[in-house]
Amino acid sequence: MRLSRPRHIRLTALLILIAAAAQAYGAGTGIGNLQYLRNAYPDVGFERSYDREVNDWKITVLIPDGKDGARRVESFYWADGSMLPASELKNKDMYWPLLYEYPETLPDPAEFSEEEKAAIRAYSSAESRSNGAGTPMYFFDALYDSASRGSTETHIVRIPFLGKKVNVHERIREPLAAVERKILALAATNKEVKGFVDGLRTTDAYYWRIIDGTNRRSFHSLGTAIDILPKNQGGKQIFWGWAKDKYPETWMLIPLNQRWMPPEPVIRAFEEEGFIWGGKWTIWDNMHFEYHPELILYNKIVRKP
Repeated sequence: MRLSRPRHIRLTALLILIAAAAQAYGAGTGIGNLQYLRNAYPDVGFERSYDREVNDWKITVLIPDGKDGARRVESFYWADGSMLPASELKNKDMYWPLLYEYPETLPDPAEFSEEEKAAIRAYSSAESRSNGAGTPMYFFDALYDSASRGSTETHIVRIPFLGKKVNVHERIREPLAAVERKILALAATNKEVKGFVDGLRTTDAYYWRIIDGTNRRSFHSLGTAIDILPKNQGGKQIFWGWAKDKYPETWMLIPLNQRWMPPEPVIRAFEEEGFIWGGKWTIWDNMHFEYHPELILYNKIVRKP
């Protein structure tokens, strides 16, 4: 679904959040945006050359494999920012760009128009979720060596996090440890953050699975996403899918103050270390954080005046 920006700018922005992509007005599609991947993953090499036969940029990615400085080499085509192997170029309309607008503030459901509500319902339908476009996993599978469960699990480590134990990909061990240090420092002086830490029930990360209602793997399958569940939600909603079971037509209109959320300083601590928060998606998942430093870097630039 493509809309002209001047006439439908608010709906366009909303659809970008729904789809977790910026294809509605081309953000994240130019080859210059390769810089955000370079900056987000400085230990990874990115080399580009133009393939005139394919009429696209070929990206050679060199990934450290931990063996005497050796690197694995993978090749992709830019494909409007989707980073696809040659075999998938024919299907590139089924993939979103890797870079998209991650909002600074939450979309307020009280301001949704009828057109926006209809768009959310359409996107969240079983048909759309099973057959619609989605995040291309090819670059991430190369980066995290996660094309199979067996290869992924050679990189999974068990680490402490906020008084729990959590299984994560070794590449996010340090960023998650940095998040923990910030949250614990905040908890020493901030009662709300201390209550959040003391009230945690579980912190779950690696789990090899498909996203419910789709044919696409979750980033939990890479060990780069973490779900944080409280002991008590205080009667508030935490996940759009569970809310939809109760309120099939109006789940997207549940007010923000009726959704469980981590304290704002906790969300900022995650974002500062390269994690995005699922609560900012229109298809919201308020317990979910996902490691995407490229999006944090990209959106810091996008939001500059």
